[in-house]
Amino acid sequence: MPACGTDHEDQWDRVPVRGQARAPGRCRDAGGTEPGRGLGMTAGQWSTSEPLFVEDVEGSTRPAAYYLAESRDGLYVPYVVRTPADEGQFPFVFLAYGNGGGGIGWLREWVHTRPYIMERLLAAGYACGWGRYRTEVDLGFNRGGPLRVDGRQGMEVMNRSPLEFEDELAILEHVRQHPQVDAGNLGHIGVSHAGEMLFKLAFRHPGMLRAGVASEPANHEFLDLRLGDAAPVNPETGLRDIEEMQMQDPAWVRARTNLPLAHERIAPIDVPILVMGRDSDHLQGIFRLSYELLEEGGKHTGWVSWDHPLHGYLFPLAADGATGPDQIQERAIDGVIAFLDRYMKPAG
Repeated sequence: MPACGTDHEDQWDRVPVRGQARAPGRCRDAGGTEPGRGLGMTAGQWSTSEPLFVEDVEGSTRPAAYYLAESRDGLYVPYVVRTPADEGQFPFVFLAYGNGGGGIGWLREWVHTRPYIMERLLAAGYACGWGRYRTEVDLGFNRGGPLRVDGRQGMEVMNRSPLEFEDELAILEHVRQHPQVDAGNLGHIGVSHAGEMLFKLAFRHPGMLRAGVASEPANHEFLDLRLGDAAPVNPETGLRDIEEMQMQDPAWVRARTNLPLAHERIAPIDVPILVMGRDSDHLQGIFRLSYELLEEGGKHTGWVSWDHPLHGYLFPLAADGATGPDQIQERAIDGVIAFLDRYMKPAG
């Protein structure tokens, strides 16, 4: 199977990225209708190296280009690329939030309603972009094991379906072929479940990332926590209800963690990870223990916690067309960029 990002062509075609949303053979109006098939367009005329469409971002001089990356099982996952300038190569920071689903509609909403984090990264010299991935499978990481692929009838067969963090891998492998992305200089900012996805990605695929930020990482599966009554099973679905479980105390969380397995998963991680907590969060003990285990494993890591009412405070919402981060969000993002600079910017 060809590597992610190779389709009918291997080369990236440079596509204008200013002005109205457009792409060869495809169009999408400003009202958000679905992409239409252009007259005369055939599969042979389109490559995954071309954006589906490009659109301006209000209040910014830098547009957003939307791409599809081929996932490990041949389905496509969408992501965005924004660059600080039309020319040059830049380190790339992948942005992720939550536990999946939503597709291109979700991406467009988050590009336009949470522009501040991207504008800060662009101003600091980073290319960046949101990505979207398939929905989380409860305990899919613990129960499924490593993804294994074999041949069958001239094609492929897998021991399980790919998981959401493996869609992230597909996006990272695809974006590293972009002519304006420094292929060896990729970063990852994940919030909530996407923070746990960063840990999973770093464990299964060392060497992929140069730096990572896990903000409020919901690492209960990665740590193989024994949740018991803290997360009762919904009798209608058979899935655990983790919405209200109370895990503020790191010592309480540590006592219920499968420490041998957690240390085994931490061991191969080679990416520096900044772990960010939230003082009043009901999962603060999980956030803190995630940092402590990295530190105990001798990893390059850091810890900071902020007193903020918003889960996902690192991604401020726009207010009435203008970004409205508060002082804590500004300071938190300052710290994130300083951490990324330490590991992703060449020594000056």
